[in-house]
Amino acid sequence: MLKPVNKLLIKELKDWKSYLIVLTGAIIVSLGVNLFLVPNKIAGGGVTGLATVVYYLSGMPVGVIMLLLNIPLFLLGIKVLGRSFGVKTLFATIALSLAIDLLSPFLNPLTDDLLLASIFGGLFVGCGLGLVLKQDASTGGTDLGAKIVHKLISYISVGQLLLIIDAMVVLTAALVFQNYELGLYATITLFITSRVIDTVIVGVNYTKAVHVISDKSEEISRKLVFEMNHGMTSLSGKGMYTGKEKNVLLCIIRRRELPHLEAVVSQIDENAFIFVTDVREVLGEGFSSHV
Repeated sequence: MLKPVNKLLIKELKDWKSYLIVLTGAIIVSLGVNLFLVPNKIAGGGVTGLATVVYYLSGMPVGVIMLLLNIPLFLLGIKVLGRSFGVKTLFATIALSLAIDLLSPFLNPLTDDLLLASIFGGLFVGCGLGLVLKQDASTGGTDLGAKIVHKLISYISVGQLLLIIDAMVVLTAALVFQNYELGLYATITLFITSRVIDTVIVGVNYTKAVHVISDKSEEISRKLVFEMNHGMTSLSGKGMYTGKEKNVLLCIIRRRELPHLEAVVSQIDENAFIFVTDVREVLGEGFSSHV
């Protein structure tokens, strides 16, 4: 029984760079919580928001409250969902709670302007959580709670459950603090946090996936490969109206290369059908390397 556990621990400890990033993310989240959110009573959803409410009701440290809320969720998650969380998630959960309480005495609020606090609190929390999630970890909280509830009530998606739970936390905070404006500011924080998390995880540099359908696909592919020095893939297709077999060219390019590609295709075949979609992340030669 101990051998598999020891092997798991050894494997996780070898991944020290990932743990360092998780710790960095936890510290960034704690800065957002201590500098902007808690001092201004902005409960931006999740366990952090709930801990903010309990803090003002009981005086207990925010990090301790988060840990007390997360531990039962973690244990229940193991029972309901299985051992799918890993050591890294447990590390992230504890690291965040410790970072919030250990740094709190040394940090003073940077602003009492609620709008600035909600915006910058969301930026810090989103950036930190994005780093944690990018390492395939989690800080527990409502995302874990949503997964547990989804397992029991499968007809409601995890995303919908997260939205419901966060809305309940925001509403609870507004009722406890008797200030509905705080709920509105917390909504701003929630929105910014989610957007920043997406940006950190998938990046801001959109690339484009271009599909070209043409009777002159061979000529187009040769010219594009030669002029743009870009790889290209040919997919088999069939026009369902004409019943004619056609090749569909697929190419992943950067945004600045799109006008040139369109010009080349137009020169060869004015009747070519082109459609372009956004691609948020590309791993492979010529783009980002695999982690």
